[in-house]
Amino acid sequence: MSVNTVGRLLSRHLQDLKPGRLEWIGLRPERKVEMQRVLQVEAIIDMGLAGDRRCQGSPGSARQVTLINHEHIGVVAKLLALGSIDPAVLRRNLVVSGINLMALRHQRFRIGDVEFEATAQCHPCLRMEQALGKGAVAAMLGHGGICAKILKGGVIGVGDEVVKL
Repeated sequence: MSVNTVGRLLSRHLQDLKPGRLEWIGLRPERKVEMQRVLQVEAIIDMGLAGDRRCQGSPGSARQVTLINHEHIGVVAKLLALGSIDPAVLRRNLVVSGINLMALRHQRFRIGDVEFEATAQCHPCLRMEQALGKGAVAAMLGHGGICAKILKGGVIGVGDEVVKL
């Protein structure tokens, strides 16, 4: 199936996506430090999440926020024969459930009142091998989530609805 065919199918059926839910929020204040779990955070237009190291960079980055599906964390844990994986270990900012993030790629979506645009897949890095063990990068391929930029700022919180716009 060609990329154009997949794109046409997605555009035809994306409006049928049921809303998801924001399950977890994590911030990385600096490189290589532990994630800080929070219950809500301010999303700053064109910058990132307040308190996250990516928010300190240049405006306009396509990787202002990283997201991963809660369901995919379970898949990765099974592939690695782990009982569970703490979302903080995966170093993604937002964990959502109930909506397929890959279907939102290059689409606009809303969490609470904040609007995002999904920009690219968030591929696993070698740090995943250190954090989860041998085979982690392979286990995460296709399950690493997406990157997004913030189009309309505001505050998001755990429990907020995730909706395709």
